[in-house]
Amino acid sequence: EASAAYPGWVSMLALGAVLAFVPLAVIYGQNIGPWIVPGLAIALLGFGKLRKVPVYEVFVEGAKDGFQVAIKIIPYLVAILVAVGMFRQSGAMDIIVGAIGRFTAHIGLPPEALPMALLRPLSGSGAYGLVAATINDPAIGPDSYVGYLVSTLQGSTETTFYVMAVYFGAVQIKRMRHALAAGLTADLAGILAAVAACSYLYGNR
Repeated sequence: EASAAYPGWVSMLALGAVLAFVPLAVIYGQNIGPWIVPGLAIALLGFGKLRKVPVYEVFVEGAKDGFQVAIKIIPYLVAILVAVGMFRQSGAMDIIVGAIGRFTAHIGLPPEALPMALLRPLSGSGAYGLVAATINDPAIGPDSYVGYLVSTLQGSTETTFYVMAVYFGAVQIKRMRHALAAGLTADLAGILAAVAACSYLYGNR
């Protein structure tokens, strides 16, 4: 039997609490930061008890379902990781960067940062490694324009192909329709916004 929906006041109360927390986090972030996760856990447990939910039993059931989902996504995870590895090791990314890097440099996306824009939709871990390698490069550094740009790209884009391959595959969705186009459009918007913001704030230095 499906459980009844929460009353509207519960949603409004939760939204109000989140909005009220934002200025507190900005002002007292260093003091309350370590307590956010424990406080959230206690709040969820307390709300579950208030609703007379068997919290432990529900948690165990959810963990069991999560384990089954993890088993389902392993083949898709392996496939996308192998594809990303082949793309990087084959030299295809270097060829693409060499071909278009001199053109993207004119719009604020230098060749040193272009691999990040290309790799981020494919692999989060690969992109993170690329960010670390870039900002640790003595010739670039974290406080350069390229350092700021790759860091901003890391936060403003998503691992579109990874997410779609793994999670769509886990639920056996084969016809993605407009999901890929929408995801790549969002990535492009994130890249352009990152370039615009870094160019405005830091200049191409």
